[in-house]
Amino acid sequence: MKRAQLFLLGVSFLIFEVSVAQTTMAGSFAGQVDTAHYYMKHSYDVLKYRLNIDLYHCYQSPFSSRFSATEVITFKADSVLNLIRLNAVNTSLHIDSVGLAAISFLHANDTLTILLDHKYQPGSLVRVQIFYKHQNVRDHAVYSGGGFLFTDNPPEGARKWFPCWDRPSDKALLDLTAKVPLNVKLGSNGDLADSIIKADSLYYHWVSRDPMSTYLMTISSKVNYSLEITYYHKPSHPKDSIPVRFYFQPPENPDSLKPVIKSMADFYSGLFGDYPFEKIGFATLDSSFSWGGMENQTMINLAANGWQEELIAHEFSHQWFGDLITCGTWADIWLNESFATYCESLWLEHSKGDLAYNRYLEVKAITYIFNDPGFPVWNPCWAIQTPGTNLLYNTPVEYDKGACVLHQLRYVVGDSVFFQILKAYALDTNFRFKTAVTLDFIDKSNEISGTNLDWFFDEWLMHPHHPVYSNSFEIKNTGDGKWNLHLVISQKQENTCFFKMPVQLQVVFSDSTSAMLKVMNDVNPQMFDFVFDKHPVNLIFDPLWNILLKESSTSKKPDSSMENSHTR
Repeated sequence: MKRAQLFLLGVSFLIFEVSVAQTTMAGSFAGQVDTAHYYMKHSYDVLKYRLNIDLYHCYQSPFSSRFSATEVITFKADSVLNLIRLNAVNTSLHIDSVGLAAISFLHANDTLTILLDHKYQPGSLVRVQIFYKHQNVRDHAVYSGGGFLFTDNPPEGARKWFPCWDRPSDKALLDLTAKVPLNVKLGSNGDLADSIIKADSLYYHWVSRDPMSTYLMTISSKVNYSLEITYYHKPSHPKDSIPVRFYFQPPENPDSLKPVIKSMADFYSGLFGDYPFEKIGFATLDSSFSWGGMENQTMINLAANGWQEELIAHEFSHQWFGDLITCGTWADIWLNESFATYCESLWLEHSKGDLAYNRYLEVKAITYIFNDPGFPVWNPCWAIQTPGTNLLYNTPVEYDKGACVLHQLRYVVGDSVFFQILKAYALDTNFRFKTAVTLDFIDKSNEISGTNLDWFFDEWLMHPHHPVYSNSFEIKNTGDGKWNLHLVISQKQENTCFFKMPVQLQVVFSDSTSAMLKVMNDVNPQMFDFVFDKHPVNLIFDPLWNILLKESSTSKKPDSSMENSHTR
C-alpha cells in the first residue's frame, strides 16, 4: 500500500492505493529483438548506383515499358569476396552482359550473381558494369501509359528496374541519366546537374548529394508535364536557396499549397532540425499510381490531384522520418509511417489548434480499434522475411496505432521531454543520412528522458491489441465531514499483456467543481481510495483521452448513489 497527500483546486484529500494480486504484466522484450536489432548483413556496401537509361520510346502509343540501360555499381568489400549477389527480378530484367570488375554472371531465381575478376580484400573499392533491358511487363514498379513513365518502389520494387541490393539498410548515392523525347519533363532524386539536347532527344542528368535506400529512388516523367519552381530559404540560413519543384498536369494547380509547404518546412525544421536535402520535389501521377503519396527522397510522388494539405504534411515529414533516417529493417516500418502519421497531427495542432489535433488522433484510435488485425506494431520476423505490401503497410497498426503510441509517449514524458526526444533522434549523426532500428529510438528516448521507458515500448509496440478497462467506483460518507471514493481499475483484455500506464482521473463535486488526479496503474486489478473534505458526485476515467488506445467502462457499485460513467 502506498500513501500520498495531494492538494488540488483547493480540495484536500488522501489517496490510499492497494495493489491486488497481479494477473498479467508486460515482460521484457530484450530476448525478442536479437534478429531485428541487426541489419541484414551482406558482404559488401553499395556506395553508388550510376544508371544511364534510354526511355525514348516509352512515351508514345502503345506506351511500352521496355527500355535499355547501362549500370555501374560502386561498392566497398566488407569481407573477402570474389563474387557479389544482387536482387534482379527475372521477369522484369534481362541481363545482356557485364564489365569492369565483373567477368561473368548468372541470372536465376531473381538473383544476379556476378563473378569478379579476382578476390577482393575488405575495404577494397570495386566497380561492376551491367548492361541490361527492362522487359515490356506490368510489374508494379515501372508504369508506362498515356504519356507517363514513373517508377514506384516500396517495399522492394527497385529490383524490377535495375539490379541492386534492395534492402533499406544499404543506402547509396544515385546518379541517373535518362534519354527522353524533347517534349518530356523528367524528375528524379537529388539535383538536376544538367539537361542536354542532342538532336531529337533530351538527356536529364540527376545526381543525389546524399545516400538513400533503393525503395526511395524514383523516376517521374510525362509528356508536356507542367513544371513550376519556387525556392525555400532555411530560417537558420536565409541565404540558402533550395529549389521546390512542382510537376503537375493541368488543370491541376498547386499554387495554394506553395505557401503551405514553406510554412510546413519552417515548422518541421523547428521541431526536427533544418530540411536536410538539396531539393524539395512533388509530382502528381495518374490513376495507375495506387497510393495517395510516396515519399521518394527529394521527389515526392502524389496521386492525381493530390494537393491535399494533410497528405502533403504526411509525405513531407517523411523527408525527416523515412528519408533522412530510414527504417533499418522492415520490422521497423513504424519509424517511417507512424512518425509521418503523427506529424500530420502535429501540423494540425500547429495550424488549426489543439482541438484539431485531438480529433484527428481520436479518429485514428477509433479506426485502429474497430479494425485491429491482431498483430503488434513491431514484428521481428519482418526483418528477415519481407511481408506482403498490404501487411507491411497496414493502416490500422503501422499508421494509426503507431501514431497514437507517439501521442501516448508524449503524455507519459510530457511535452518538453517528448519534443527533445524527437529532435535529438532526428539530429543524431548515428542515424542522419543512415538508418535506425526500433531499439535505437527506444535507447534515445531513455537517454533524453533520463528514465527507463522499456516498459512503455514493450507493451505498446511488442504486443498486439490494447487494454480493455472495466472499472468500478463507490462513494461513501465517512460521517466526519469527509467522503471516501473507492476506485478499482481492472483490465480484462485477452491474448496480450497488461498495460501499465499513468492514468488521469477527474473527480466532480456536488458544487460543480472538479479535481484532476493522476495515478500509476501498474498492477491488475488495482484499488485506490481517495478521501475528500467535500462531496464527490462523479468520477471520469481518462477524461482527456490521453490513453487513446483503449476500450473502457467505469461503473458505480450498487451501494453508490451515483450514475454510471462510461469512457472509451
